[in-house]
Amino acid sequence: MNAPKRVLVIVTRRIGDVLLATPLIRTIREAWPKTSIDVLVYKNTEGVIANNPDIEKIITIEENSTIGSDINLILKIFRRYDISFCTLVGDRQVLYSWLAGRYSVGLVPDSGLNHFWKRCLLSKWAYFDNLNTHTVLMNLKLAELLTLNLHHDVIVSWQKSDEYRVAAMLPFDMIAEPFAVIHMYPQYPYKEWSKEGWIKLVAWFNAQGINTVFTGNDEVNEINGINQILNSLPGPSINMTGKFSLSEIGFLLSRAAVYVGPDTVITHMAAAQGIPTIALYGPTNPVKWGPWPKDHHVNQNPFVRHGSQNVKNVFLIQGEEQCVPCHEEGCGRSIESLSDCLQNLPADKIITAVKQALG
Repeated sequence: MNAPKRVLVIVTRRIGDVLLATPLIRTIREAWPKTSIDVLVYKNTEGVIANNPDIEKIITIEENSTIGSDINLILKIFRRYDISFCTLVGDRQVLYSWLAGRYSVGLVPDSGLNHFWKRCLLSKWAYFDNLNTHTVLMNLKLAELLTLNLHHDVIVSWQKSDEYRVAAMLPFDMIAEPFAVIHMYPQYPYKEWSKEGWIKLVAWFNAQGINTVFTGNDEVNEINGINQILNSLPGPSINMTGKFSLSEIGFLLSRAAVYVGPDTVITHMAAAQGIPTIALYGPTNPVKWGPWPKDHHVNQNPFVRHGSQNVKNVFLIQGEEQCVPCHEEGCGRSIESLSDCLQNLPADKIITAVKQALG
């Protein structure tokens, strides 16, 4: 296939999905260095790729868009691209891909005749596996359809100004003094670890003379939760909740001695940097959503479904209940409920993993 002039990659889902599409985007960039690559994402997820050097333009749309905004988008993208890549199987996303690209490549569900029309619209397609194939590899199947050489690393980018701002805001020397980055809160409570566990972990860091830097959103519950922990500890901890952009957090992570966090985009960013990453997983399927380790350049899943495991720089610590991973939204089957497998995860197990990670 001749190098296209313009390409569109569609990733209208959560922010983690957007980040995990960067190996596909880098694959396209390396195959066609002069091609202009645009990305279509939901509004408020674009920050994780804002400084990605492979991307020409980021197009955003509201998640709960109206017919009017859809028409505006269609007019903006209609037949503007030589190739469109659709990383999702939703009706709207496949339709966007067909409308945008004179040649379209996408994923389709392997179920019944309901989705037959998607296979008719797409120029090339692959069956979508939501259980046994990692999201990075699922996205790269689109590149395989065009026989492109695959790039597996997740891309985290920032600007020089991000480095200056982060260094200026921290009350210690990032080069001379080791520090850990702690990200307590995922997007949904069912992925949270216990506050008691975090207190014991940070107390251990303090005892080792390792600074701890807390990151998070500027939401009230996160700020209050982290303040409760800081008030329970005598040692030095730095609360950067809501103070850094995703690009700035990317730089912060690149200089950290170790990172600890639950199933959230920040955990994926840490793993991508190559730093020791302790990822706390409960209901989530690690085969599909485990943090992609730095330099995992093989076309196979990094993790298996059951058990705590270490692959390269990622130490994935899984809850110990027999139901794990249940693939459900907490024990109350609601995103606001908690998960016993994570709430009962002992701090000693996490500390042991941190010791191993730090050597």
